[in-house]
Amino acid sequence: MARLSNNIEEYILDLLVERDGRIEIKRNVLAQHFGCAPSQINYVLTTRFTPVQGFFVESRRGGGGYIRIVKVEIEDDQKYFAMLTDEVGESMTRSKSERILKSLLDNEYLTKSEYQLLSIALSDRALSAAGDTRNNVRAEILQNVLLGIFS
Repeated sequence: MARLSNNIEEYILDLLVERDGRIEIKRNVLAQHFGCAPSQINYVLTTRFTPVQGFFVESRRGGGGYIRIVKVEIEDDQKYFAMLTDEVGESMTRSKSERILKSLLDNEYLTKSEYQLLSIALSDRALSAAGDTRNNVRAEILQNVLLGIFS
């Protein structure tokens, strides 16, 4: 399932590059292209094309329905910081923390080596001693990293 999601994400990102950061596609056509259910397309859109990651997604259902995806530039550091801290909240899964770190990397708030180090530090393995509270510890660490970046 993760591989399919990665392939769908990569395909959409390639389309965005080809079309100057703005695409309009039909969910069913995309689902047929990948041989999956439309709900899989929805999953990719809701987890990998979020405002935190710099995307605006508009969806219209029905026979003439479409999905419009626009890559937006982050211009206001404080709004971006507020959006990220809200997204992190008090608990954060490893995959969600990876998406936030990737967004920070893509928007040049982190270097590649900083991204890699933080990814390791926020991994389930690194936080295994925290047991059932590892998602809370991960969120606390990431909140502090964000404060360091944006202060």
